[in-house]
Amino acid sequence: MLSKILILLFLAAIIYNLGAGLYFMVTDRSGSDRVLKALTRRIGLSVLLILLVLLAIATGLIKPHGVGG
Repeated sequence: MLSKILILLFLAAIIYNLGAGLYFMVTDRSGSDRVLKALTRRIGLSVLLILLVLLAIATGLIKPHGVGG
């Protein structure tokens, strides 16, 4: 159960950083690098989430199933 909550928290953080990047892109006219930082954090969180899911599958915390399975 803890792994599912952790995955949901990571997804929420990824969506937040995606929204922050969009907000900074629309409102920031000063040419700062806030958009780049927000989207870089999103990519980093996505990669970390994929690695955590693979680790959870390898250790047996999450059992994958096929389509219709």
